[in-house]
Amino acid sequence: MNIVVLIKQVPGTDNVKMDPETGVMIRSGKDTIINPLDENALAEAVRIKNSRDDVKLTAISMGPESAMKALKEAVAMGADAGILLSGRVFAGSDTIATGRALSAAIKKLGQVDLIICGERATDGETGQTGAMIAEFLDIPVQTYVSALEVKDNSVIVKRTVEGGFEYVEVPFPVLVTVNKDINEPGFPTLDGKLKAKQVEIPVWGNEELGLDKSVLGLGGSPTRVVKVFSPKLSRDTIMRKADGTTGPVDELIQFLTGKEVL
Repeated sequence: MNIVVLIKQVPGTDNVKMDPETGVMIRSGKDTIINPLDENALAEAVRIKNSRDDVKLTAISMGPESAMKALKEAVAMGADAGILLSGRVFAGSDTIATGRALSAAIKKLGQVDLIICGERATDGETGQTGAMIAEFLDIPVQTYVSALEVKDNSVIVKRTVEGGFEYVEVPFPVLVTVNKDINEPGFPTLDGKLKAKQVEIPVWGNEELGLDKSVLGLGGSPTRVVKVFSPKLSRDTIMRKADGTTGPVDELIQFLTGKEVL
């Protein structure tokens, strides 16, 4: 059984910066982490691997060379191998271009039974990439998964839906996006850390994927951020001095009533 887990290196929540000219996120900062929901995806993939004897688990990430750190962490947590998609040709990719590149990498691996990723990333909050990958691979996708059970030729997922849950059984191959309720990510073992130090993680560019460059990166992205700005908060303060009468209080009540607060 071949499982692929997709992980993304994202800026720490307080360190998200955008280029005001291009609308592209600046990813050169040192304070980066594995996307939290991707940690849940990785933990679930490792759980499945540890419950069977026939599983190979590969972690794939797309980003700058600094994302190698995230893949090393994935190996330390229990992944067997990692692959990094990196190069200027991928820079500025939207969810469609990203999905196209990641799906091409998965195809290059050969037969993959189960693909697991986080429901969304904290740097974009779109929740689109998983579904995009499934579309390019022409396989089923199940989203908002809070539990899953692997059978011989299928997987049973528990999906969080409005008003409750639903259970769906889907044959392999399938892609699932998970939410935070699926598990509590653990910590790497000493053996895992030692393995991560020694493992060689290949870097794939478009030479390995063989895609048309016109559909990759910023130039191949049909959607883009056209403007980035910080919201300006302003308040018009009204000062009234208490003079021993009910005038200021009556004025306050009238003001709040006008704003439909009272």
